[in-house]
Amino acid sequence: MTRVLIVHFSRTGATRRVAAALATTLHADVEEIIDRSDRSGMLGILRCVLDSVMRRSALIEPMRHDLTAYQMVVIGTPVWAGRVSAPVRAWLATYRHRLPRVAFFCTLAGRDGESALKELCELAAKQPVAHCAITQKNASPGEESRALNLFTQRIERKLAHIEEVEWSA
Repeated sequence: MTRVLIVHFSRTGATRRVAAALATTLHADVEEIIDRSDRSGMLGILRCVLDSVMRRSALIEPMRHDLTAYQMVVIGTPVWAGRVSAPVRAWLATYRHRLPRVAFFCTLAGRDGESALKELCELAAKQPVAHCAITQKNASPGEESRALNLFTQRIERKLAHIEEVEWSA
């Protein structure tokens, strides 16, 4: 059984890059949330901000992976106006009732990562085994790597504990 699925949305590629790094480290499958809205250019940026401020969802494509095949789902989102992106909000509204254990990460240009991580908890109706905010502008590559290493170590420890409990049961 594959143990981890990384689910993410990325408008600019920053969240996709972090998801790919996590997938490599965790030997995880990846599911990119596909938004049906055009979010390119200045109008797309404006749509992102308005959707976040108004806490609107987005129209997304159905997922390809079966959540029941995973022990943990790692969910990643860009932070828009201090909030979770509309496509991730829509994905959680659709699939939260099927989620096993979760971990969260967000990518952001400024601050408010903590508010987005808190919102992820509320939208998923679950507490994560780990969470991480990656600041794109202010973090050097070394700092980003350290943050991701700590994040993946927490996930790996939880997975090892789960496996240990399953073997002893």
